[in-house]
Amino acid sequence: MRKIVAFLAGLVFGLGLLISDMANPARVLAFLDVAAIAEGTWDPTLAFVMGGAMAVSALAWLIAYRRSAPVFGGSLPGAPRQSVDARLLGGSALFGAGWGLAGICPGPALTAAGLGGAPMLLFIGAMLVGMVIYNRVDRMLTAAPA
Repeated sequence: MRKIVAFLAGLVFGLGLLISDMANPARVLAFLDVAAIAEGTWDPTLAFVMGGAMAVSALAWLIAYRRSAPVFGGSLPGAPRQSVDARLLGGSALFGAGWGLAGICPGPALTAAGLGGAPMLLFIGAMLVGMVIYNRVDRMLTAAPA
Protein backbone atom coordinates (compact mmCIF):
# COMPACT_ATOMS: atom_id res chain seq x y z
CA MET A 1 0.00 0.00 0.00
CA ARG A 2 2.87 2.38 0.83
CA LYS A 3 4.31 1.95 -2.69
CA ILE A 4 0.94 2.76 -4.23
CA VAL A 5 0.63 5.89 -2.10
CA ALA A 6 4.22 6.90 -2.97
CA PHE A 7 3.49 6.38 -6.67
CA LEU A 8 0.31 8.44 -6.48
CA ALA A 9 2.09 11.21 -4.57
CA GLY A 10 4.82 11.29 -7.22
CA LEU A 11 2.21 11.33 -9.96
CA VAL A 12 0.39 14.27 -8.37
CA PHE A 13 3.73 16.07 -7.89
CA GLY A 14 4.73 15.50 -11.52
CA LEU A 15 1.32 16.59 -12.82
CA GLY A 16 1.55 19.69 -10.65
CA LEU A 17 4.94 20.51 -12.16
CA LEU A 18 3.56 20.09 -15.67
CA ILE A 19 0.35 22.05 -15.05
CA SER A 20 2.23 24.91 -13.36
CA ASP A 21 4.84 24.85 -16.16
CA MET A 22 7.63 24.42 -13.59
CA ALA A 23 9.12 21.62 -15.71
CA ASN A 24 9.96 24.37 -18.22
CA PRO A 25 13.44 25.77 -17.51
CA ALA A 26 12.55 29.04 -19.28
CA ARG A 27 9.75 29.65 -16.77
CA VAL A 28 12.07 29.12 -13.82
CA LEU A 29 14.82 31.27 -15.34
CA ALA A 30 12.24 34.03 -15.92
CA PHE A 31 11.58 33.98 -12.17
CA LEU A 32 15.27 33.97 -11.27
CA ASP A 33 15.99 36.93 -13.59
CA VAL A 34 15.70 39.68 -10.99
CA ALA A 35 16.89 42.29 -13.52
CA ALA A 36 13.57 41.74 -15.30
CA ILE A 37 11.74 43.29 -12.34
CA ALA A 38 12.84 46.76 -13.44
CA GLU A 39 11.86 45.95 -17.03
CA GLY A 40 8.42 44.72 -15.97
CA THR A 41 8.96 41.28 -17.55
CA TRP A 42 9.69 39.32 -14.36
CA ASP A 43 7.62 36.13 -13.98
CA PRO A 44 6.42 35.58 -10.36
CA THR A 45 4.75 32.22 -11.13
CA LEU A 46 7.34 30.18 -9.23
CA ALA A 47 6.72 32.21 -6.05
CA PHE A 48 3.01 31.32 -6.19
CA VAL A 49 3.76 27.65 -6.85
CA MET A 50 6.19 27.56 -3.90
CA GLY A 51 3.74 29.39 -1.65
CA GLY A 52 0.97 26.95 -2.52
CA ALA A 53 3.28 23.97 -1.94
CA MET A 54 4.39 25.32 1.43
CA ALA A 55 0.80 25.87 2.54
CA VAL A 56 -0.21 22.32 1.60
CA SER A 57 2.94 20.91 3.23
CA ALA A 58 2.41 22.87 6.45
CA LEU A 59 -1.17 21.62 6.69
CA ALA A 60 -0.06 18.03 6.04
CA TRP A 61 2.60 18.23 8.77
CA LEU A 62 0.10 19.70 11.25
CA ILE A 63 -2.20 16.76 10.62
CA ALA A 64 0.66 14.21 10.67
CA TYR A 65 2.11 15.38 14.00
CA ARG A 66 -1.27 15.01 15.71
CA ARG A 67 -1.35 11.33 14.80
CA SER A 68 0.28 8.66 16.91
CA ALA A 69 1.46 6.76 13.81
CA PRO A 70 1.53 7.30 10.03
CA VAL A 71 -1.56 6.18 8.14
CA PHE A 72 0.33 3.72 5.94
CA GLY A 73 2.86 2.39 8.46
CA GLY A 74 6.48 3.16 9.09
CA SER A 75 7.45 6.10 11.28
CA LEU A 76 7.38 9.86 11.02
CA PRO A 77 10.78 11.44 10.45
CA GLY A 78 12.37 13.24 13.37
CA ALA A 79 12.89 16.96 13.58
CA PRO A 80 15.54 18.29 11.20
CA ARG A 81 18.95 19.28 12.52
CA GLN A 82 19.07 22.80 13.81
CA SER A 83 22.76 23.34 12.99
CA VAL A 84 24.06 24.99 9.86
CA ASP A 85 27.37 23.52 8.77
CA ALA A 86 29.71 23.64 5.76
CA ARG A 87 28.02 20.64 4.11
CA LEU A 88 24.61 22.30 4.27
CA LEU A 89 25.92 25.63 2.98
CA GLY A 90 28.04 23.99 0.26
CA GLY A 91 25.23 21.74 -0.92
CA SER A 92 22.77 24.63 -0.95
CA ALA A 93 25.18 26.79 -2.93
CA LEU A 94 25.82 24.03 -5.49
CA PHE A 95 22.12 23.29 -5.85
CA GLY A 96 21.28 26.99 -6.23
CA ALA A 97 24.05 27.60 -8.75
CA GLY A 98 22.98 24.61 -10.83
CA TRP A 99 19.34 25.63 -10.65
CA GLY A 100 20.19 29.19 -11.65
CA LEU A 101 22.35 28.09 -14.57
CA ALA A 102 20.06 25.39 -15.93
CA GLY A 103 16.64 26.55 -14.71
CA ILE A 104 15.80 23.00 -13.69
CA CYS A 105 16.24 20.80 -10.64
CA PRO A 106 15.89 17.01 -10.16
CA GLY A 107 12.10 16.71 -9.76
CA PRO A 108 11.14 18.81 -12.78
CA ALA A 109 13.99 17.25 -14.80
CA LEU A 110 12.55 13.77 -14.32
CA THR A 111 9.06 15.09 -15.04
CA ALA A 112 10.23 16.72 -18.28
CA ALA A 113 12.47 13.84 -19.37
CA GLY A 114 10.09 12.81 -22.11
CA LEU A 115 9.32 16.37 -23.17
CA GLY A 116 12.72 18.06 -23.08
CA GLY A 117 14.57 15.95 -25.62
CA ALA A 118 18.36 15.63 -25.67
CA PRO A 119 19.14 18.64 -23.41
CA MET A 120 16.94 17.27 -20.62
CA LEU A 121 18.42 13.78 -20.97
CA LEU A 122 21.91 15.31 -20.84
CA PHE A 123 20.96 17.17 -17.66
CA ILE A 124 19.62 13.97 -16.08
CA GLY A 125 22.78 12.09 -17.07
CA ALA A 126 24.98 14.81 -15.54
CA MET A 127 22.81 14.79 -12.42
CA LEU A 128 23.25 11.01 -12.04
CA VAL A 129 27.01 11.29 -12.53
CA GLY A 130 27.08 14.00 -9.85
CA MET A 131 25.17 11.73 -7.47
CA VAL A 132 27.67 8.91 -8.00
CA ILE A 133 30.62 11.26 -7.44
CA TYR A 134 28.99 12.63 -4.28
CA ASN A 135 28.42 9.14 -2.88
CA ARG A 136 32.03 8.13 -3.51
CA VAL A 137 33.48 11.32 -2.03
CA ASP A 138 31.13 11.13 0.96
CA ARG A 139 32.15 7.52 1.65
CA MET A 140 35.84 8.47 1.43
CA LEU A 141 35.39 11.42 3.79
CA THR A 142 33.33 9.53 6.37
CA ALA A 143 35.74 6.56 6.29
CA ALA A 144 38.82 8.77 6.78
CA PRO A 145 40.15 9.00 10.34
CA ALA A 146 39.41 12.29 12.06
